[in-house]
Amino acid sequence: MNVVILAAGMGKRMQSDLPKVLHPLAGKPLLSHVIDTARHLAPSACCVVYGHGGDAVPSRLAADDLQFVLQQPQLGTGHAVMQVVPHLHDDQPTLVLYGDVPLTSASTLQTLISRAGKEKLAVLTVELDDPAGYGRIIREAGRIVRIVEQKDANDTERAVREVNTGILVAPTRALKSWLSKLSNKNAQGEYYLTDIIAQAVSENIPVESAQPAFVWETLGVNSKVQLAELERIHQRNVAHQLLEQGVTLADPARIDVRGELVCGRDVSIDVGCVFEGRVELADGVSIGAHCVISDTRIGKGSAIRAFSHIDQAVVGEASQIGPYARLRPGTELGADVHVGNFVEIKNSQFGAHSKANHLAYVGDATVGSRVNIGAGTITCNYDGANKHRTIIEDDAFIGSDTQLVAPVTVGRGATLGAGTTLTKDAPADSLTVSRAKQTSISGWQRPVKQKK
Repeated sequence: MNVVILAAGMGKRMQSDLPKVLHPLAGKPLLSHVIDTARHLAPSACCVVYGHGGDAVPSRLAADDLQFVLQQPQLGTGHAVMQVVPHLHDDQPTLVLYGDVPLTSASTLQTLISRAGKEKLAVLTVELDDPAGYGRIIREAGRIVRIVEQKDANDTERAVREVNTGILVAPTRALKSWLSKLSNKNAQGEYYLTDIIAQAVSENIPVESAQPAFVWETLGVNSKVQLAELERIHQRNVAHQLLEQGVTLADPARIDVRGELVCGRDVSIDVGCVFEGRVELADGVSIGAHCVISDTRIGKGSAIRAFSHIDQAVVGEASQIGPYARLRPGTELGADVHVGNFVEIKNSQFGAHSKANHLAYVGDATVGSRVNIGAGTITCNYDGANKHRTIIEDDAFIGSDTQLVAPVTVGRGATLGAGTTLTKDAPADSLTVSRAKQTSISGWQRPVKQKK
């Protein structure tokens, strides 16, 4: 089939320079949601009609399976579909979607496509308690005969609650003929795609309809208020799916998944957590309140305590992270690793059973197994121009308030005394201490503040 996605609108009510279809919902542009749904249908051609925002839309979402076609000026939905006529295969039906309607399910579209078959026109409709602003579905003897836009409807037509969502499937040869006959003699001076309904009826081509499982599948975004409403609907749906899978959520209304969250059995997630990209939580993982976790794998039985930030990292099984820990890209932790409060790790590997429990920075380091890193320890990995690596071998003990000036190696089983500034390799199984000699001066008095 052919898929056409209309994404040329300005979105004045968004009050933003960003094209409406590029505003994010669940961490990705509205238009990306529609494109992803279209891909589930495996179309032979997928055309995106863009306009306002210039090349921002195609430059952001360019892909080999997409064709971007400019609509300039914007003269209505019918005019928009006219722009892609050369790209549509005549022997395949054409599905029309909207770049600002992000939550339509592939199953709903499959139902619509089935209703249309190869020769019929099918329209996705929905009944609303308040249909104001929508085109009304006008039926005679139960069959759709036309769609009337709000501004062109009379009082009787405006009382109709069944409305057009804009989403439709049409036989492509007929669609091209109907588009060529559209007129802009209406209240808005635009070429309405909905006018093809009356043309189909006049040619005795059946007009079918289908309804979505949920009204929210058809809701579009025209303002930040509507965007926020759809965000909560989407997150509620994600939370419901997680609960059905057996995940324990402290409050389903207070979780944000901006990507893909894969959970094993007996996973628990406290309130206020944000998951971005692809996050994998193995069996028995617990996530404390207000954590932000991006593109990360967390091993079986690990606990991530409150207010921890983890980005592009791997956490081994039975590890304990946080609270207030930060794991930056390139962090890989083995099994039973402890990373405590106000510890930051970047581009470093920790072997099993190692610990950094308090107030430390470990960057560009290879840390062995059973290593203890004391409070206040810093790997001095940056010389102002280049990064250098620190190696700490198995069973080393790093005393508190230690600076390791990379490149430097701490040997297996070595101990660094508290307050050491290490600028040379520390030998294995030895104590290395670097301190100024302690001096006490008797009779010394502190300065006294001068009176003004």
